Amino acid sequence: MCGFCGIVNYKKDISNDYHIIQNMINTLSSRGPDEGGTYMGTCVNFGHKRLIVIDPENGKQPMSFKFQNSIYTIVYNGQIYNTKELKEVLLENGFSFDGHCDTEFLLKAYIHYGSDVVNHLNGIFAFAIWNSRKKELFLARDHFGVKPLFYTIKNDTLIFGSEIKA
Repeated sequence: MCGFCGIVNYKKDISNDYHIIQNMINTLSSRGPDEGGTYMGTCVNFGHKRLIVIDPENGKQPMSFKFQNSIYTIVYNGQIYNTKELKEVLLENGFSFDGHCDTEFLLKAYIHYGSDVVNHLNGIFAFAIWNSRKKELFLARDHFGVKPLFYTIKNDTLIFGSEIKA
């Protein structure tokens, strides 16, 4: 089990609000005791706590990937059961892979399918993906809500996490 959290504010620069995202991450320690990470941007901050199960080196989060003129960054919790099928489609469409964790497959599947990616996933998941060029956030969870995703808007800021206490 892993945990993630984030904040998005389009009206002010939050790139120096490390203490806020760190406090949010600290509430998720029980979900990911092995490793933590952050992504700090002008209007978005992500945090992640990881329980390492697969691919310790190539599964670190937040994970970023540059494609064309954008950098896509993901925080994710879950398990994608059809990664083999996704990988085949993505390889046919020119993608390559550095590791074998489903985080990388999910991120590149989003780049390929866009918001329709959820219709191509078989699994339990919750995730957030940031598109740096469009300054666009995509949040999703599995169709049955097995993996939690909580969110609220307060003072022009979208706040989200895999636990409500985040």
